Amino acid sequence: MVRSRPRVWLVAGCAAVLLWASVAQLVAVGRLLLLFGLAGDAVSSPPPTALPPPRIYKSNGYLKISCNGGLNQMRSEICDMVAVARLLNLTMVVPELDKRSFWADQSNFGDIFDVKHFIDSLRDEVHIIEQLPEKLGPRDSDIIILEMSPVSWSDEKYYLHQILPLFSKYSVIHFNKTDARLANNGISTEIQLLRCRVNFHALKFTPQIEGLGNELVHKLRAKGSFVALHLRYEMDMLAFSGCNHGLSPEEAEELKKMRYAYPWWRDKEIDSQAKRLQGLCPLTPEEASLVLKALGFQKDALIYIAAGEIYGGDRRLEPLRAAFPNLR
Repeated sequence: MVRSRPRVWLVAGCAAVLLWASVAQLVAVGRLLLLFGLAGDAVSSPPPTALPPPRIYKSNGYLKISCNGGLNQMRSEICDMVAVARLLNLTMVVPELDKRSFWADQSNFGDIFDVKHFIDSLRDEVHIIEQLPEKLGPRDSDIIILEMSPVSWSDEKYYLHQILPLFSKYSVIHFNKTDARLANNGISTEIQLLRCRVNFHALKFTPQIEGLGNELVHKLRAKGSFVALHLRYEMDMLAFSGCNHGLSPEEAEELKKMRYAYPWWRDKEIDSQAKRLQGLCPLTPEEASLVLKALGFQKDALIYIAAGEIYGGDRRLEPLRAAFPNLR
């Protein structure tokens, strides 16, 4: 008996589908065997990620930077300066961290960040070295090294037209202050992307810090949902910003004296009320409690204060603790 053509096509189609499904299943099983190390000599983990190819360019000189401020501020500065080094085709020296700030932290870059990962992960953008070559040592530093602070909130044109020509005279430029020296807006997409890449990929904490951070997060999560609240209400923050709302005259005078104690803090006499009206002051603990309530947080919410020593101590935290007793 001769089968009808439609039936033949139906059988053939079903056979093809079954064959395709069988092959797909075999491939999937094979991948699982490889993943778990069960297929012959298969490895138990994927090979390490290959390094990006190095970017080949003629370096216009060496860029040395000294960061200033707290860790978050310095992290932002490093992102900016890598972008500047890329823009000007410079060789960058591993950044120096601030040791003079209010925190007086003596950590070097390598104490906090993975230096090798920082250098390797950016090798397709910028050539980074751990220290200047010996030929550029202190002996001739007054001739070949220029110490300067770039103009704050500068765009790409400033660095291309004002900074790059300086390398025709100097082999090394040392930016001794790097806070807010690159504008946030009006910058090319390529530069903005590089900033993000440095911040979220290249600046990787050392294994010791990462391990401690993971352990801390695990312990926090074990107690249930929580909120980490950074009040930004430390003495140095209030002194630097000049914000003394709700403080006593004695406290306001103490903050003013602190501003004068740090010569590199530019503003000394600050109109606190004007700053507050401009929205440039941190929330007081009491104001923070009102915001949390408005956002829907209940009284039993577990809140961890993620900050340095609060100016005024427990007395200043009383309104926040009254609203949220589970304050840690």
